[in-house]
Amino acid sequence: MSFPEIRNFIREAFISTINENFGKPDVIAGVATGGIAIGALIAQALDLPFIYVRSEAKKHGLGNQVEGVLLPGQKVVVIEDLISTGSSSLNAVQALREQDANIIGMVAIFTYGFDKATANFAKHECELKTLSEYDALLTQAVNSGYISAEQKEKLQDWKKNPEAWSNAFEMQS
Repeated sequence: MSFPEIRNFIREAFISTINENFGKPDVIAGVATGGIAIGALIAQALDLPFIYVRSEAKKHGLGNQVEGVLLPGQKVVVIEDLISTGSSSLNAVQALREQDANIIGMVAIFTYGFDKATANFAKHECELKTLSEYDALLTQAVNSGYISAEQKEKLQDWKKNPEAWSNAFEMQS
């Protein structure tokens, strides 16, 4: 968000992805916290209302999980920054559906492409589109000389079973 040129590029990529895959929504919803800033920029550019979804309802005040005006049946595109397993993103989708939103899809900047996330989004019947993904990132990193082909192979192994890698590092500590 600190770099206007990159921020504008990402905003325009989101808008293109939304237009190509979902048509015109009634509302843009950002997932707290990563989806709020970019979601507001997208809503502004599309001249649409913006709302955001907390990870849980507030413990004080009105106790809202969804902030902003959302009318029953409105078509909503949800904005997220990062998808790993999809759990927190789909929690936001569920909160919106409980408010009678018609979720037409979610767009995120990046996904690791974990099988678990794919299964979670399918189970919750939420179409996910992303601007980039892990395998493309690794390919670009090799092509630019940032990592070697051997390092790419190790990083691809990590993606197959990140929990096992995490457990191995915990055991070494």
